[in-house]
Amino acid sequence: MWSILGKMMLIFLLVLPCTVMIFENDKVAVYAQDGDSVEGEDDEDTVVENEDGVEDADQAVTEKEKEDEEESTEEDQQLKPSPDADAVMLFTKPIGTTDLPAGHTIRFLVGFTNKGEKTFTVQSLECSFRYPQDYNFFIQNYTTAQYNQDVGSRKQATFEYGFTPNEGFAGRPFGLSILLNYKDEEGNSFMSPVFNETVNIVEPDEGLIDGETFFLYVFLAAIAVLLLVGAQQLLASFSKKHRSKKSHRQPVEMGTQNTDVDYDWIPKETLERDLNKSPGRSPKQSPRQRKSKRTAGSGEE
Repeated sequence: MWSILGKMMLIFLLVLPCTVMIFENDKVAVYAQDGDSVEGEDDEDTVVENEDGVEDADQAVTEKEKEDEEESTEEDQQLKPSPDADAVMLFTKPIGTTDLPAGHTIRFLVGFTNKGEKTFTVQSLECSFRYPQDYNFFIQNYTTAQYNQDVGSRKQATFEYGFTPNEGFAGRPFGLSILLNYKDEEGNSFMSPVFNETVNIVEPDEGLIDGETFFLYVFLAAIAVLLLVGAQQLLASFSKKHRSKKSHRQPVEMGTQNTDVDYDWIPKETLERDLNKSPGRSPKQSPRQRKSKRTAGSGEE
């Protein structure tokens, strides 16, 4: 019974980690597939040719020139930081590193300093992940924080923001862009790029809660159970063999069998008496019978 239960437990411990690992891999693969579909690394301008061919090519070139002109005008109209303002950023969770754990809340502080004579109004803060090779390509946009706080001349203000990277981004680098939007008293809008660098999204270190560590301990427990079951079976078989050997090799005492002994010098009465006293060779006799035998023996002498 114990051996059957041990085998069933061992099979359960071996099948459970494999099943959970398969589901975890499927989950990570789905996350990775979503991220790859968002990146769009292979997006290119395509031209569809028809029977004329030349007219479509001319139209495609014209559309591309228009797009380039629009992009150049947008870049010219892009907001710039004010020379009278200064903005800095500091990570508070985690501290002193750009390795951000996936699935955990990341927090940072943005300090704004008004160095001019005019009052600035801090409107909002934008945070997003960009493609590392092209910061114009967005991977993920986070909620814009609205502040609308006035910062007077020669004063400072601090703003807090937090976001959580997707678990599917673990093990990959991304460009983190943090932009602070503000305006002056005259209504002129400005934008300061507080942080615009590449960060690494890493897997969180959760100790015993980590999936790989959990499966490692389960595997070690399965091996320990297997060793215990094998040791129990080995001891049981060894004890059975030892008992069987003892039962077959019990010593048997044999009496002295020697037919060359000369009994002529022993009196006949003494020899008969000794034979009668030996167990298992003569039936029990009553005291009256023994007395009659003694009398008969004395009469013969």
